[in-house]
Amino acid sequence: MLTNLRVWLNHFEYHAEQPRGAAGGSLSVLRPEERQLIARSIATFQLGEQSDGSGLLRAAYRFAAAHGDELLPRITELFIREEQRHARLLREFMDEHGIGAKSRHWSDALFRRIRRLAGFELYLHILITAELIGNVYYHALESLTGCQRLKVLCRTLIADELAHIGYESDIILELRARKPSALRTLVRLMHRTFFCGTACAVWISHRAVLRRAGHTAGGFLRTCLEQYSFHLDPPAGWAPAATESRRR
Repeated sequence: MLTNLRVWLNHFEYHAEQPRGAAGGSLSVLRPEERQLIARSIATFQLGEQSDGSGLLRAAYRFAAAHGDELLPRITELFIREEQRHARLLREFMDEHGIGAKSRHWSDALFRRIRRLAGFELYLHILITAELIGNVYYHALESLTGCQRLKVLCRTLIADELAHIGYESDIILELRARKPSALRTLVRLMHRTFFCGTACAVWISHRAVLRRAGHTAGGFLRTCLEQYSFHLDPPAGWAPAATESRRR
């Protein structure tokens, strides 16, 4: 059984009760040149945020049944609801500023195909990849706009997704610690390779926004990898409390 699910259930239940949004006003105007720069990019990210989450929820139910983690499906429902709220907030901003939504994008289609093949643990690796890179993107987006409404929206998404990253990394590291050493190394290497490939794909699709925010291709990849290392490369000798207690 996973060790911190009660903590995460409390977190997601509390957040489900909190309003999310950004006030309008005179500082909420998006300048025409900003709109031209970010419109396609933000529409692509909005497309990635929207999902019914049915595949993830099925994977969570299967994992919970196999491992006795009865809180996991409820946490997953709340997690999906929060992701859908992100998509709604982005869509509301886009509608207010005349930015059309996208119906498809090659990167989103690829991620969806991979997720259809995934069990719960692989789902987590895919989700944390998207959110670690997404947070670097939202920091860049916030830095280049004078639109206060967009700044607040970016900060809201960053705050929520940092919590998501904490939840996902908590489970990933616990499951990784249970594997034999050679398998741990292989899983980490495969995920890091996938992460780097995804970061490169994001750079290709969003380089106009990222360059305006001061990123080079190499600098963007380094920043993403720093986030990866911080959350998914714990210090040598680290182990979850439950794993440590089983060793004694």
